[in-house]
Parts: sequence; C-alpha cells; structure tokens
Amino acid sequence: MTLSVGVPEELSARVPAEQRGPGLDRGSVRLLVSRGTEVAHHVFGELPRLLRAGDVLVVNTSPTLAAAVDGRVGHARVVVHFSTRGDDGRWAVELRDPDGAGTTRARPGGPAGAEVRLPDGVRLALEEPLSAGGGRLWWARVSGSGVLGLLREWGRPIRYSYTERDQPLSVYQTVFAVPTADGTGSAEMPSAARPFTSRLVAELAARGVRFAPVTLHTGVASAEAHEPPYPERFSVPEASARLLNAVRAGAGRVLAVGTTAVRAVESAAGPDAVVRARAGWTDLVVTPERGVRAVDGLLTGLHEPAASHLLMLEAIAGPAAVGRSYAEALRGRYLWHEFGDVHLILPEEGPHPVPCSSN
Repeated sequence: MTLSVGVPEELSARVPAEQRGPGLDRGSVRLLVSRGTEVAHHVFGELPRLLRAGDVLVVNTSPTLAAAVDGRVGHARVVVHFSTRGDDGRWAVELRDPDGAGTTRARPGGPAGAEVRLPDGVRLALEEPLSAGGGRLWWARVSGSGVLGLLREWGRPIRYSYTERDQPLSVYQTVFAVPTADGTGSAEMPSAARPFTSRLVAELAARGVRFAPVTLHTGVASAEAHEPPYPERFSVPEASARLLNAVRAGAGRVLAVGTTAVRAVESAAGPDAVVRARAGWTDLVVTPERGVRAVDGLLTGLHEPAASHLLMLEAIAGPAAVGRSYAEALRGRYLWHEFGDVHLILPEEGPHPVPCSSN
C-alpha cells in the first residue's frame, strides 16, 4: 500500500503537545483507533478504557541520547549524528550540513579517510559505509575523549526541519526510559511512548493492563530518504518473554508501543510464535510477506507515505485497514511526527493470527 498523497506541511507537529497551550501535558494528543477498516476518534487519555484487563503493552526502555554534535570537515561546518556504537568500538555516524535555521540537510557521506573535528579534541575518521551499497551512515573510528562524554557535554537531541526549535533532552525522554549501565541509548526517541505520563501508566496498571519492557536502541532515521532500518541493538529479557507467552496462551492481547517494540519482540519470536529471551543485533524488517508472530496490535505515530514503517503496519493490520486509517487521519487533520498524534491498531475480535513459518 502506498499513500496516494503526501502529508500537508501544516500537519507536522512543530512543538510538543505540552507547549501548545496552558493546561496541556504530553498526553494532550489525539488517538486514532482502528479495528480492521473500522476507525474511531479519541483522545489519548481515553486509552485505559480502550484496553482491557489482561492486555500487555510492550514498551521500549531505551533512553534518548543527545546525539547531534557540531563539528568541522576542513573549513566546512557539519553536524554529526551519532547513530549506533559497534561491537568493535566504532560508531555509525551520519554527517549533515547546517542550514542556518538550527536544522540540517542531508550531506553525501565519505570519502573514506575523511576526518571530522569535534569539541574536546575528539576526531572522527570515516572508514567505510555502514552498508555495502553505500548510503548516509558510515563507520567512524573515534580518537580522543569518549563519545558518550562528548554527547553529555556538547550534544543536543536530533531534530529535523519540521520542528520549530531545539528542545531540551528531557522533552525526548519517555516515561519508560531507563538509563543503561554503559550509557548507550537511542539516537532518536522511541516516540510512540511519548504521550504516556506516570499518571496514565498508574491508571492502566490499576485496570489490569500489564507492561513488558524490552530494549531497542534506535539509530538515526532520515527525513529525506526513508530507508529501511539499519541493524540495531535489542534485548528481550526472560521475564518479558515469559509474560508475553503466557498472555498469548490465554485471552490477553500483546500490543506493542512503537515500531521499535515490534522489531524487538519479533526478533525474539521463533516460527512457533514463542518469544524467547534474546539480546544482540537485529536486522529484521517486518513486512506483510514476513508477517508478525507475537504481536496482536500496535500503538504508533503517523508515518510519512514513503516510510518503511508502513510495511510493518500492513503486516499487523493489512493494507486495506492501513489505507483506511490514514485517509481518515488526513481527513481529520491529525498531526504527524514525533510530537504528533498517535494511532492504536487493535485486532479484530477472534483467535490469534496463525504464525508465519518464514524467516
């Protein structure tokens, strides 16, 4: 399914919900709810009554890093987006050009051997493209002080041109974020969880909704290219795996909060739909052909027409349902992007889907 129209510029959420007016908080966003091709309109605060006791929300605990740092290549100013730390100590990075308005434009990567000068004497040496066919991201060797200290001192959250201004890092942390022992995290916020507040989480828990924490550290996306996601680090702990299996064996539903949570859980689910504790790297791209094995529904933001995430939505709900929902979102003037409104995809009533046997 390809959306036939683009997203009007005025439907980009330019600031967080809590900055749009007095008395608003993170949860002051709209909630589009779809069951098959049936679509209903709600506000996010109504989520507890849309779920039921026994449901499980899979939440990504990855914290967001201040992953954008100013630097120079020769005499030219650049912005470095730190995406992912590799097992060998290198970092996958993207170089972008400042545009004079606090945002950035895509910049051709490379060449191999190019050096980027950063604050505190840190140097990046570009070594090779992250993917064999080239692309925006390059593996870079870092010399000087550590990258994580550099990000804490000089970094700022990654943002793109549709937002109005820079925001403090706290704006990009979700209520589920947990600092990691090694200081790693996500280059970009797992934004589907952003509307949750502590008060709403408590209300959900009181109604019998449970939470299964997983971790997936997101790399950088591109506002221009919409490539499929690169390999990312993930972890599904034993306790979460047991909970998910128990819920699917009963009458509950497994609802992922964000495409990152889907990618983590599906990377840990075998062809038998059993979720097993697992940690490492995942290169899984969830498509309709691959299908989903362990997830019944999804809470997610609204994605651009060319975004690869739409394939995941089709795998969960089907192309007709996604097309109907997005047409309704456009008609209803919903807001897009990480500060925008959200979409809850619930399964149609009936048994769990038959697991797909392909890899």
